[in-house]
Order: sequence, then structure tokens, then C-alpha cells
Amino acid sequence: MKTSILPSLSLATLDRIAPDLRPAVDPRELRPKVVHFGLGAFHRAHQAVYTESAAARSGEPWGIVAVAPRSTRVVKAMRVQDCLYSVAEHHPAATTTRAIGSIVGALGMRQDAERVDELLADPGVTVATLTITEAGHYRRPGADGLDTGAPEIAADLAAARTADITTVVGRLAVGLAARMRAGGAPISVVSCDNMAANGAALGTVVRGFVEASSWPDRRAVLDWMATSVAFPATIVDRIVPATTDADREAARAALGVWDEVPVVGEPYRQWVLEDSFAGPRPPWELDGALFVPDVVPYQLTKLRLLNGSHSALAYLGAAAGCATIADVLETGWGERLVRALSAEVAPTLPEGGPDPVTYTDDLVKRFRNRKIRHLLRQIGSDGSRKIPERWFGALRSLRAARAGTPALELALAAWANATRPADDGRPSGATDPTGRPFGTTDPTGRPFGAPDPTGQLFGTTDPAAAQLAACWHEAADQEDTIRRLLHVLGAADLAGDGALVAGTAARLPALRAGHVEI
Repeated sequence: MKTSILPSLSLATLDRIAPDLRPAVDPRELRPKVVHFGLGAFHRAHQAVYTESAAARSGEPWGIVAVAPRSTRVVKAMRVQDCLYSVAEHHPAATTTRAIGSIVGALGMRQDAERVDELLADPGVTVATLTITEAGHYRRPGADGLDTGAPEIAADLAAARTADITTVVGRLAVGLAARMRAGGAPISVVSCDNMAANGAALGTVVRGFVEASSWPDRRAVLDWMATSVAFPATIVDRIVPATTDADREAARAALGVWDEVPVVGEPYRQWVLEDSFAGPRPPWELDGALFVPDVVPYQLTKLRLLNGSHSALAYLGAAAGCATIADVLETGWGERLVRALSAEVAPTLPEGGPDPVTYTDDLVKRFRNRKIRHLLRQIGSDGSRKIPERWFGALRSLRAARAGTPALELALAAWANATRPADDGRPSGATDPTGRPFGTTDPTGRPFGAPDPTGQLFGTTDPAAAQLAACWHEAADQEDTIRRLLHVLGAADLAGDGALVAGTAARLPALRAGHVEI
């Protein structure tokens, strides 16, 4: 909430900001050359920062038009500020803040559908990027193809007007078809979501939409896409917590003007991209992005070590009464868990990526940064979509090799524990890691361990929450619960591994009592 009478950040107030805190480029000199879907904090703290630096260092006018798929709150706020905003980097000892100017337009996907389609058809736009989460790709459960049975996709395919399309997959397909019909300039479409083979997955669902459409020229669109549209794989990494009112006040104090939409992040950021673009792109390598022929070693390292550890810490931390990742690292077991899980998973990683030991050392340092208040509820939400990618590949490889999997079993048990419905309650006398009884207030103002009456026990949300809750209500015993939960996630093979199920179920009593044993 705005509490200051200071003017808002805008092109007109840039001269009120200290020169070293202003954008690295003059936004008025940039042109719409990149379209981005997903006007969230992560994009503004990651790809937009790389793009601004690329434009500044190359002298090329790489500007971004960002499209919000659903909510237009940020669109309206960004427009008021001429699409300027600030990024604060929270170092352990200090915070640095500066304004970013690479976004030159903000659109609502439905409200501004015609303009979005015009941009996707514009030969001057040569890159489209996406941060729409795993769920936004609408893949069939357990497969890579488009889930044409999903209500949103089915509605888009039946839409009489392109303005009525509500999914990014549908909007991309329509926009690319318009591009082909307008001359067919090459374009690269870059998924920046945490999925293995995200480029191939995105290409598959977009082509699936075209194939399922009733367009008379759909075959011509598909043939053109095969030669003129690239879907390079990428890995993105930066911890970007949700912005708080305190962050807004800090941005105001640093800039001397009011920023309604600041973002905060850790100092670390990484971007690895498959070097297979169809046309011109921003020279992101000038700001440290890495272009490689094969991103798989980097992708699996990030998914299995960073994202895998993050999910494990979220569910174990929730059981122990913690609120943030940094809280978990202050327990006696947090660092041990990260190192144990990384050591267990490392043999499943292909050669050619980062050194797992060095990568894990960096993870521990990043997770300990108390200025990054990354909430466990945020990380732990949508677990049914996240953990198969983060844990199951490594788990299957290790089980096939008859290797021990104690850390992954503990993580799986913690996730299972967190799927309990909100009314499942806690045993009396459970305490958080500092000895406080559950029910005392955490740093977010939420009681430790207080159930959310609308969802899961620790306040996480999940599209499969009802199915997961039913596993607890209908199971004969704890092992049956684990089997049922794995079946919901499409992991029938793991559900049939008796030793895995028994080892996971055996850890539930301690977790239900709020104790983490590593």
C-alpha cells in the first residue's frame, strides 16, 4: 500500500533518482523486439535484467513487451510508471537497488489480444519468452502432449473469436499462425519454466494446439513452424521472494520516488540457453548468460539439486514449524539435508554440467541468506506438478541401480505429510525448532502450523488437493496412503516398489509429530 506523497517512478521522475540507480539504458531508445508472457516478479528480476544489460552493452534497442495472461493489476501499475520498476539485490551484508527500463510495454493477454497478435506477427519481434509455470503448458499427465481435454484448452479450441482465448498456449499458436500468414519471419519461443526439456515440451503443446484446431491452413502452419520457429531449452535460476510492503518502503527510501511494483532477489542469477535460435536475439551472453549445445546437464543439476532440495526443505521445514528457507538452514538438520540429498542424487547427473559438490556449497550459502525470505508455503505449493520432475527421475535411476535412497524417501514422506487436508490437525505438544509451541506467530503473521481451512495442512495449494486428501481418508494404513498418493502423481512403478513405500511410510510418525530425523 502506498503511504508516501512522493511522486511515482516514471520517465518524468528519472532525474530525481541518483544516476547510478537509473536504468542502464534510456527506455525511450528501445523498441519492441521481445514479447514475454508472464508479467511476474521472476521475469522482472531475471530475463528483463539480462535484456537491459544486453541492450546497454551492445547498443541494440532490445525492448520487451510483457503480457500478463490473467491479472492486470501489475499491467496497470506498470503503465502508470511507464513500465519502469526497481530490482533490489539482497546481499547478506547489504542491499543494492536500481531501476530497470527494458520493459517498454505492458499488456493484458485478453484485454489487448489484438495488439499481442500484432506483435507476434511483427517481423521486428524475433523472440518470445515465457514464465507461465509448469501448469500453464497444459501437458497431459504423465506425457508430453497437449491435454486437449483440459477445460481451458478445449474452450480455446472452440472459441469463435481469437480475443476469447485464455491460455498462453492458445495465444501463442494463434499468434504464430498470424505470423506465418503475414510473411513468416523466423522467431524463437523460449520457455523459462522449471521443466526438463522445457523447449521441446513447449513446442509439442503449441504444435498440438495447431493440430487440434479447425484452421483450414493448419498443415501449412505446422510446416512453417518446422523450419522457422525454434523452441530452445533453457535453465533459469534466481531466488525471487514475493514482494512485501516493507520492500516497497525500502525501494522508496533508496530511489526517492514511489515504486508500486518493485521486485527483490538474491545476488545470484544464472541463465543457460540452448544455442539453437531461429533468428536475431539479444546478446544475453554480454551479461553472463551461457549458450551451450546441450542444456541437459545444467537442467538436471538445477532441477535435482536446487529445485529438489528446495521442495524437500519446504515440506520438512513446514513439518518442523519453519516459515522460510533461511529458517530451515538455521536448524540442526537443514544443511545436512541439502548435502545428503545432493550427494545421493549426484550419481544420476550426466557429465558436462556444474560440479555437484561446488554447486551444493553454493546452494548452502544461498539458502542461508536471511535477507531472502523465501516462504515455504510458496515453494511447497503445486507439489503434484513439481516433485515428479524434481525427484522421480533420480529416484527411479537409483532404485534401478539398487542404490540407497534415504534422503529422497525422507523428502517424499515430508511431501506426503504435507498433503494432509487442513482439518487433519496436529498432535498436541508439537513445537517448532526453537521450542515454541505451534500456534505462535511466524514472521509472515501466520500462526506456526495453523491449518488453512481451504486447503492443505500447512497452507500450500495444489490442483490435485482433493485427490490427495482422499488418499488419507480412504487408505487402509500408512503404506496404502503412500501408494495411493504416488498413483495420483502417475507413478505406478514407484507405488509398486514395496521397499520404497515401506521406507517412506515409516518416516511419517516422526514428521506428524514435527520431528525431522536425518
